[in-house]
Amino acid sequence: MHWILGIALAATVFVILKQWGGLSAEKKKAATWKLVFVAGGLFLLVMVLTGRVHVLTAGIAALIPLLRKLPELARFFPALNRLFSGKDNAGPAGGAESGQPQGTGMTEREACEILGVTEDCTKEDVVLAHRRLIQKLHPDRGGSDYLAAKINEAKSVLLHSRA
Repeated sequence: MHWILGIALAATVFVILKQWGGLSAEKKKAATWKLVFVAGGLFLLVMVLTGRVHVLTAGIAALIPLLRKLPELARFFPALNRLFSGKDNAGPAGGAESGQPQGTGMTEREACEILGVTEDCTKEDVVLAHRRLIQKLHPDRGGSDYLAAKINEAKSVLLHSRA
């Protein structure tokens, strides 16, 4: 039985080394990292199965490689995005010079499209359109935080321009 495992291991090493020789330097680096993570994961699995490492410790250790992906995931969560980018929208450079409220990148046209009003609408039209939409899409009523924030931002932009 041992000689069968030995032959299988030797054949596997041969195939891996043959594939390794055909890789570019960049792909070798990526393959090395994958190999390190797979070997570490297998080692961790063996340690858990033999009772030498607690399952919670193993779970935490398994999440460590995912921390590399955290900055990529931050773009889906605005609060995390501000944390990683170091930008703060509350600074004084946001609105007085640009003619828009601080921290907004929304134009009047986009705001009108979001609220469903025309560009020559009145303040009352903006308030009514905002109220109608926010009642439907408020997070407390099953809507999303993102949509509510966009609706509020659109109202802010339009009311600021009508002042």
